[in-house]
Amino acid sequence: MARFKDYVPSGVIPATLLAFRDDMSIDDAETTRHLRHVAGVKGISAITVNGHASEVHACTLDEQRRILAVSAQAVGDRVPLINGVYTDSSLEAARIARMAEEEGASALLVFPPNSMSMGGQLRPEMAIEHFKRVADATDLPIILFQYPAAVGLGYPFDTLMKLLEKYPTIRAIKDWCADPMLHEKHIRTLQSLKRPVNVLTTHSAWLMASLTMGANGLLSGAGSVIADLQVALFQAIQAKDLRRAQAINDRIYPLQQAFYAPPFLDMHNRMKECLVMLGRLDRAVVRPPLMKLGAAELQRLRDALRHAGLGTDGALPQAAE
Repeated sequence: MARFKDYVPSGVIPATLLAFRDDMSIDDAETTRHLRHVAGVKGISAITVNGHASEVHACTLDEQRRILAVSAQAVGDRVPLINGVYTDSSLEAARIARMAEEEGASALLVFPPNSMSMGGQLRPEMAIEHFKRVADATDLPIILFQYPAAVGLGYPFDTLMKLLEKYPTIRAIKDWCADPMLHEKHIRTLQSLKRPVNVLTTHSAWLMASLTMGANGLLSGAGSVIADLQVALFQAIQAKDLRRAQAINDRIYPLQQAFYAPPFLDMHNRMKECLVMLGRLDRAVVRPPLMKLGAAELQRLRDALRHAGLGTDGALPQAAE
């Protein structure tokens, strides 16, 4: 599958989920059904696979190749595919990058290696070497995944700027710094560079506030469920239509509260359950260490879907006159 030439990540980019059978093997047919539904949402700009949302932590490299190949076949030439590069090894990161190019990805989402969480931010040369291995392996555009500093994996601002200067194939960051002040600094600084680097927010728990700061897009697992609402919100903010943006955000709010409640690691588990409730997946199987949600939480998700107006006519609020 040919990739989209000269692709620059921006706009609304859902990160899709991965369907499993009851025996926890990958369900190609259900994954394809999910991908085609998301790809059919008017206004999205790309789809991300092999990310957090698709439980990449629990998938082998061979499975990741298969997921990307199935995704490329399902989506075809409708939208670009972004492939996650999730590994603790810089050498393995290069192998994943080459695999992604071979299978037709249009860009890479490069996660920070978990091995750097014990003080890696004090050794910027480690981040520089990691990205060198990826950039040397392929000319695909890169989205740098910026984590919160508190978890030990966020790149300090000076290190981030060095990476952007040194590797011109970094065309965007997925910003999860979890710091509104730093987030706005990222937006104002990176998008104003001589070679602009787009900020794709993944602050999905406060998405409207983040987008009003001027991010040029969003990359979110919640898009697996509410890509249409995310598109509508992004477009309303781009049009500076505050009343419409607030009306759309009122629908997103109950799901934000449900998806990102503690424990945070269950967010994509919850999204998968919602797709079952909406009839978009047959089952909500997850691989350990993730576990099935309890009855009380499932009811909270049903209530959130109802309050968001999903499962009914799904109509979006009309633009203000």
